[in-house]
Formats: sequence, structure tokens, C-alpha cells
Amino acid sequence: MKPDFEIEGLPQKTRIVVAMSGGVDSSVAAVLAKRAGYDVVGVTLQLYNHGEAIQKKGACCAGSDIHDARMVAAKIGIPHFVLDYEERFREQVIRPFADSYARGETPVPCISCNQTVKFKDLLATAKDLGGTALVTGHYIESRGAGNHRAMYRAHDADRDQSYFLYATTQEQLDYLRFPLGGLAKPAVRAIAEELGLIVANKPDSQDICFVPSGRYTTIIDRLKPNAGEPGEIVHLDGRTLGTHQGIIHYTVGQRRGLNIALGTPEGEPLYVIKLDAKTKRVIVGPREALLVGRAQLRDINWLGTVSPAEMAQAQTPVFARVRSTRSPVEAALHCDGNRISIGFADGEEGVAPGQACVLYDSADPRARVLGGGVIAATLPLDESREKIVSALQPEAALVV
Repeated sequence: MKPDFEIEGLPQKTRIVVAMSGGVDSSVAAVLAKRAGYDVVGVTLQLYNHGEAIQKKGACCAGSDIHDARMVAAKIGIPHFVLDYEERFREQVIRPFADSYARGETPVPCISCNQTVKFKDLLATAKDLGGTALVTGHYIESRGAGNHRAMYRAHDADRDQSYFLYATTQEQLDYLRFPLGGLAKPAVRAIAEELGLIVANKPDSQDICFVPSGRYTTIIDRLKPNAGEPGEIVHLDGRTLGTHQGIIHYTVGQRRGLNIALGTPEGEPLYVIKLDAKTKRVIVGPREALLVGRAQLRDINWLGTVSPAEMAQAQTPVFARVRSTRSPVEAALHCDGNRISIGFADGEEGVAPGQACVLYDSADPRARVLGGGVIAATLPLDESREKIVSALQPEAALVV
């Protein structure tokens, strides 16, 4: 399948900048742009530098990735540049990540990286290089929609990365191109193998790139020393069940590693229901307490043609995805001025402050991305408004 980059002008007179991470996906994106006849320039970002990342398999943006990107660029005959973005990455991604965990949230650093370093700073650099478009190897589709472009889930549902890209602004989306959106992963690897690229069988990135050891608490301890202060593990019914060594070691929905001897009086297992950074408490309860009836969002990015207020007024259903590993579920959109919340009629698990809630126009695997936001607060399915408002910070209280 030959991708249509949908760019005006003759390819041979049009420059495209490709973000090359050193993996197979971005390498093939560069190959496809080159095959289409464009004047292609490859750019790789140096985001951090630590020895463990150089040899660790499954971590993106590692030290060896720069070498791999350079080798691929030479193989396909395009110029290649490495940009030192370490300081920007530290200030725009790593520090906010640590701050979010210290507040008892569960952040998604890949979203903030795409939103800032890659689709803001790198995009500006691509324009400085004379690029008509910035191409990436993300599995997402974009198509023309009037004078703008719309974002859709990828053809390969198992590789769809729309959850991580919802914060892309309309201006950025109009400039970006995603040639892998219509391809399956085996087809991408086949292209790399056909050309003999050294990355053809390279493992996919799986970890947070700046945490090569897999222990994100090491980063947080260094940047936020007080975030690891001990506190109590408290049951929803008020019982103190034990102590912990810092809320940064826990996430909503966690079951293992609580280090408490008993579950409920009936012997049921316990899960982390809420993290209270102010009191340093880890609040636990039975699994049914994880069901969320409503989630309030902040930092909204909207890509839909119809505004959230109009959709809420018309009671148009949306399909919400609260984690990258979960499928979108039907939900209701509520608006009160600039405040947006999402209602789940049957409740939804895995809804944690700090995570993203991404909205789609249907349950179709190729659905359009309407936008989304960061989960600021949640309302348990079986609790009253009074209970949840008293448990939340006033500024995060839900509109119900």
C-alpha cells in the first residue's frame, strides 16, 4: 500500500522532515517519504544521556538509537541531523512527571513528550529547515477535513497510538503526516527487511525512555525528595491497615505490593482506590469501589468539528478511553462553562487522576479522535456528591 502524504506541490520540490527515533517504525516512515520522491531530511532528538539506556532493549530514545537512525539515513541516502533537546526534555517532561506523581497522580509522560518536545519544539525546527510537513512513525491516521485535517485511529488496532496523540493541536495536526496509519506492523517490518535495514527486527520500545532500570521512583526521589514520605494505608471504612513508604509507590487500581495482611472482613482482596497527597494516605477498598461514575477533565484539547458544549447540549454520546490498554466505552459528555466531565452509566475501572481520557466519535476501530484531557478528579459510581466533594480538593470538585 502506497501512502498518500496529501501534500500540495511536486514531491521532488517539496521537503519533508522525518522524526527518526532509531526504531523500525520511524525508519520505514522515512523510507516511504523517500520512495514517494520527496526531499527528505531525517532528524533525531537526543533527549537524555545515561549509560544504562545505551544497551537496554525495549527502551526508546536510548543512546544506541541515535547510531541506528544515522545508519538508516545513510542507507536510504538522506541527510541526518541530531538535535540536543536534553534540557527541554528535562524541564517539559521529566520534571512535570515527578511533580504529578508527588501529587498522587499517574501521569503519562509519552503524551507530554509528544505535546511539547516533539510536536512543539521539533515541529518549529522542521519549519526552520524548510519542511512542508513533519513526518513521524506513529500508528495514527490523519485525513483532510475541509480546511484542516482530522485524526483517526490506526488501521492496526493493536498498534493504534491515538491515546498518546490526543493532545496534538489542530495547527500541529495540519502540519503532521503519519504514513504508517494504514499499515500493519508485519508489513512495516517487511519493508525494513526488504531494504536490509539494521532496525528491521529491533524490539519495540516498552518502557518509559528516561527510566532504563524500570524504577520510576528513582527519578522521583531525586527530583522530589519529600514525595517518598511514609504514611498510612487506610480502608474506605476508616480502618488503618498498615503503613507505606510513600504514595509514589502506588497507583489507582493496584492490588499487589500493598503489604497488608488482610483484605475485607470477608477475605476479599483490596485495591488502591485513591491516593491522598495532602494526608499522605493510601486509601484501599474492594474492587467494586474502583468503579467510577464520572471523571472531571482539565487541560482539554479539542479536535472535533462540533464543540463540546454543543455535543453536551445535544446529548451526543462519545466513546471514552481512560487507559491506552483499554477499549473506548460509551459515555456522556457534560459541560459547565469551561469545565468538562465524562459520565459512565455502568461505571469504568482504571480511572486515575493524571491519566488521559481520550474521546472518540464511535466505537469503530477506525473512529475519529474528538480530543480529550487529563483526568483531574473522579466520582465513584456508588457515592453521593457530598461524599466525593468532601474527599477532593475544592478546586478539583466535580460538577454534577
